[in-house]
Amino acid sequence: MKDILTQIIKTRTLKDAAISFTGTFVNGLLGLAFYILMARNLGPLNFGIFSVAVATLTLITDISDIGTDTGLVRFGGKYLNSDRLKALRFLKLGLKVKLAAWLVVLVLGWLLAPFVSTNILAKGELLLPIRLALVGVGGALLFSFSTHAVKASERFWVWSGLNVGGNLIRLLGVIFLISLMQLNLISGFVVYIAVPFLGFLAGLFFIPSFFKVKNEFGVSKEFFKYNKWVALFVLIVAVSSRLDTYISTRLISLSEVGIYSVAIQLAGIVPQVVFALASVAAPKLAGFDSDIKVKKYLKKLQFFTLGLAAAGLIIGIPLSRVVIPLFYGNQYLGSVAPFAILLVAQAIFLISVPVHTAVFYYFGYPKLFFFIALGHLAIIGGLGVPLIGLYGYMGAAITVLVGNIFNFMVPAVWVVQKFRSRSK
Repeated sequence: MKDILTQIIKTRTLKDAAISFTGTFVNGLLGLAFYILMARNLGPLNFGIFSVAVATLTLITDISDIGTDTGLVRFGGKYLNSDRLKALRFLKLGLKVKLAAWLVVLVLGWLLAPFVSTNILAKGELLLPIRLALVGVGGALLFSFSTHAVKASERFWVWSGLNVGGNLIRLLGVIFLISLMQLNLISGFVVYIAVPFLGFLAGLFFIPSFFKVKNEFGVSKEFFKYNKWVALFVLIVAVSSRLDTYISTRLISLSEVGIYSVAIQLAGIVPQVVFALASVAAPKLAGFDSDIKVKKYLKKLQFFTLGLAAAGLIIGIPLSRVVIPLFYGNQYLGSVAPFAILLVAQAIFLISVPVHTAVFYYFGYPKLFFFIALGHLAIIGGLGVPLIGLYGYMGAAITVLVGNIFNFMVPAVWVVQKFRSRSK
C-alpha cells in the first residue's frame, strides 16, 4: 500500500490531475455561483424552465457531436507527436463535422420545437427557451472542439483556463444584469449560450493551425469507424442521463423541477471532477503499449478515485443541509434529500473512471458502452415513470442511483475478464 501511495504522489498523472482538479474546482465554484444567482433571482418556477432549457441544449449537443470529441482525443493524442499532419487533418475534419451537425439541428429543431414543448413535455411555455437552446448548441459544439483539441495535446493549463474563463464571464454577465435589475429567464439564458462562442474563439489561439491542411476527408474512414460506436453510445447516454429531468417535466410541476434541478446542479460538481480526471487519463491510456503498464496505472487511478469519492460523501451530504438554505434560500429546502441520493450516485460515477477510460482509450472498444447504454436507458425509462409518478423528484433521484450502479458494474466486470483472458 505504501509503495502504491508513493507512486501516486510521484507520477506525472498526479501533477496533471492537480492542474485539472484546480481548474475544475475553480470552475465548479464559478458555475455554482452562477446557478445560485439564477435560482435565487428566478425562483423555482422560472429556474425549472431554465434548467429544462439547459438540459435540452446539452442533450442535443451530446447527440450532435456524434462521437467527435472522443475521436479528437483518441486520434489527436495518438498522432500529434508521431504524425503531426495526420493529427491536424483529424482536427479540421472534426470541426467540419460539428458545423454541419449544428446546421441540421438548427433547421430541424426550430420546426419541431412547438410539437416537443406542447405535446411531449406538455409545457407550452418552454417553446422560446428550447429555440434559444438550439442556437446555444452551436456554441457548445464549437467550445467542446477547442477544449478537446487542447486536451489531446495534454495542455491542461489551457484546458483549465478555457473552462474557468467561460464560467467567470457567465458569472460576471449575470452579476451585471442583476446590477441593472434586468436579470430574467431569457436574459440569463442568453448569457449562458453566448459565452461558449467566445470560448471557442479564444481556444483557437492555443490549437495548432489546421485551417490550411488538405485532404482532411482522407482520415474520415478511420475517424468514423471508431466514432460510430461512440456516437451510438453517446446518443443513448445523452437521452438516458437526462431522461429523469424530462419525465419529471412531464409528470410534475415546473416548480418541483426547479427544486430537483438545484440538487442536480450541486451533485453535478462530481462529474466535473470525473471529466478532469478522465482528461488526464485518456491520452495516457491511448498511448500505452502493454497490459502490465495499464494495470499498474489503473490500480493507482482506482485508489485515487475511491479516496475522492469517500471524501466527497463525508463532506458533501452534511454540508448540503447548511449550504442549500443559506445560498439558495428556504424555497429550495426540498432539494436536500434528492441531493444526498444524487451525490451517492455521482460518487459511484467517479469510481468508474478507471474502467470507463480503459475501455474507451486502451482497449479501443466503445461498442461495449453502446450495449451498456441500452441497459441504462431501459433502467431509467422503466423505473423513472413509476417512481417519479409515485414519489416525485425523490423517485427521479433513486432512478439515477440505480442507473449509475449498473454503469459501473458491467464495464468493471468486462475489464477484469479482458485482462484475465489476455494473460492466459
